[in-house]
Amino acid sequence: MAETKKTFIDSTWDFLCSLKLAIILVLLLALTSIIGTIILQNGSAADYIREYGQSNYELFKKLQFIDMYHSSWFIGILGLFSVNLICCSIKNFPRVWRFVKQPTLVASSGVFKGSANRAEFSCKETKHQAAEQISELLKKEFAKPVLTEKDDKLYLFAQKGIYSRFGAYITHLSILIIMAGAVIGNVWGYKAFVNIAEGTSTNQVRPRNGTQPIDLGFTVRCDDFDVSYYENSNRPKDYNSDLVILEDGKEIVHKRIEVNDPLTYKGIKFYQSSYGSAGNPFFKVKITENKTGKVIERKAHQGKHIQLPGGYAFAVTNFTTSDRNFGPAMQLHVNTPDGEHGAPFIVWQNHPQMDVKRGGVFSFALLGHDQPYYTGLQVAKDPGVNIVWAGCFLIVFGSLTAFFFSHKRIWVCLEDNGKKTKVLLAGNAHRNQPGFSLAFDDLQQQIEDATKNTSQKKEG
Repeated sequence: MAETKKTFIDSTWDFLCSLKLAIILVLLLALTSIIGTIILQNGSAADYIREYGQSNYELFKKLQFIDMYHSSWFIGILGLFSVNLICCSIKNFPRVWRFVKQPTLVASSGVFKGSANRAEFSCKETKHQAAEQISELLKKEFAKPVLTEKDDKLYLFAQKGIYSRFGAYITHLSILIIMAGAVIGNVWGYKAFVNIAEGTSTNQVRPRNGTQPIDLGFTVRCDDFDVSYYENSNRPKDYNSDLVILEDGKEIVHKRIEVNDPLTYKGIKFYQSSYGSAGNPFFKVKITENKTGKVIERKAHQGKHIQLPGGYAFAVTNFTTSDRNFGPAMQLHVNTPDGEHGAPFIVWQNHPQMDVKRGGVFSFALLGHDQPYYTGLQVAKDPGVNIVWAGCFLIVFGSLTAFFFSHKRIWVCLEDNGKKTKVLLAGNAHRNQPGFSLAFDDLQQQIEDATKNTSQKKEG
């Protein structure tokens, strides 16, 4: 008989359903993910040129290695892998569905003779009495058995864990859901950043790739920023920001965020990421007119002249939070009424009386200082994250169902054998065969004991 030649459609279908294709695609995804781990993603051109050189940067750009997870070839691999999963499921699912919906209720003689788990014995009860007794045992261990009468024989069939057959398909579905969530997050989500100075607000963020800014659809305001340092060190210990969400001029949400505790609003997360100085610091300065003893206080910004009585003026020209062992100190100078620039001198916050010894028209004391900061926020929107979480839950459930649960089946045949009833048992499981063999032996013993005990009671 001539072999039927496959059509192009049949060959394509077999290719898409191939296990070899699935293995190759999984290996490709694993290998290409290494590229995304080793090579910085979505960095600036300067970063790549500094790290790899101009020629390698141009090569990476052509191969789409610098934004690999959005590249056409990576998305193509994911798409082909998705098609492979779908085709495999379509090919095999109808057979499993028929297996579940139309189980073999009457086992053939080959099942009772060829099964790895089989038994045969006789009892004195009639086959209907034995069937009733065995049904009670099967109901406890499995489920209510199905009784079928055929060719003057009684057949019992019971099963347990039938839905474990669908574990693999749940796993396939979960992988597709996770990939769908990832694609949704990549297409409709973004990762961006924004710097907001204290007391200011913004309604836009800038994506990492440096394209046009993104409108948030609401306003974010930074009311305050705090940073604390380790003792005797400029190393930051903790920093956090007071953020307010506004819509139509109304405050909607107010939260103090810190590292690993973001603010979330309308699916957009604001993470505390960095900080920096937003302009020069300002100082609270006490000025004493030495001749009259008159005291005034002024707020001074670094580099700006502040007017004093009599046409004098002063300006803070430098500042440090720690001048040797004297603590915070500012450098300033005083201008005379005719504009002559005075010699600079230092005032220490922790030693306010020291400037009196300098002499001059005025003496100065530093009461406090404040450095305005901006808060650096990482902004992330991922509309697919809940879909990914749902897929992760399903993949755990599907894997547990597929690998840790087993579909177990038991067939029983009862037939007249003279004045006795011949009992045939057969069973199988598609997972954990050694464990099922032990359970089958135990069930066989229970059935034999139950039928013997029943017979002895009737004889007695």
